[in-house]
Amino acid sequence: MAGGTAEPPARPRTEPWLSRTPAPDATARLFCFPYPGLGASTYRHWPDRVGGAELCRVQPPGREARRGEEHYGTYEAFAARAADALLPWLDRPFALLGHSTGALQAFALTVRLVRRQLPLPARLFVSSQVAPHHGPWGPLLRMTDAQLVTEIGRLTRVMGGAESLATLTAGLRVLRADVTAAQRYSVQLPVPLPVGVHAIGWRDDDQVAPERMAGWAACSARGAFRRVTLPGGHHAFLDAPPPLLAELAHELGEFTDDSDRHHIDELSQRRTVARPEVTHRSRAAGA
Repeated sequence: MAGGTAEPPARPRTEPWLSRTPAPDATARLFCFPYPGLGASTYRHWPDRVGGAELCRVQPPGREARRGEEHYGTYEAFAARAADALLPWLDRPFALLGHSTGALQAFALTVRLVRRQLPLPARLFVSSQVAPHHGPWGPLLRMTDAQLVTEIGRLTRVMGGAESLATLTAGLRVLRADVTAAQRYSVQLPVPLPVGVHAIGWRDDDQVAPERMAGWAACSARGAFRRVTLPGGHHAFLDAPPPLLAELAHELGEFTDDSDRHHIDELSQRRTVARPEVTHRSRAAGA
């Protein structure tokens, strides 16, 4: 595990910030941050382990199982609270993963961990989101409430749910608050982290063109930046496509055993999706 010397506090018996309590004997952990408007359900189609790491689905306040709680408001506030809540589980190698605005949450948390000299992730995975110093940016941030409702309906269908007035109303409240948090997040200059950043773009993404992921190089540890473009559109991430799982498993390879590789092979066969060649992969020195 990279960096940090603080001793994690005693673990709580239950953890509202995670969809379930992590296994105490996990070899490694992959903390996954939600898509805007969603919570831990973002990863409902994902396996419980990737690359030997236990999948830990982060559940921020103000949605799903925590819908009665107040929204976190800003990414800085989110990072401060998440750092305290997740610290008991940072006692072994871990990585952070976020898609869309979830990538900004993961980044903000990493910055917080660095500043508090707490354990750091071995890898920061960011998908379909421009680097913080290139934002705030994105189609969602410019949408009216009516347009956001349309987006919620689209997202509900992608996730396999049924649209209803209650779903759309609740979804709008959460999504609008998430969008506002993204609009408020302003990083003027690149923030270089002592952590390797792995930027994931999507070939047919209609919200973030894959070449825009290159800006994350300035946030990565020197010589540890990696960029890849995978097939699929903006929402492909939600279905845990085998090429993405294989990419993550490769990066987490130090903790991957044969059973995990076999599991990914089974997923590939089940969905009849062959792993394509990576269309772009680069290493950069960072800032």
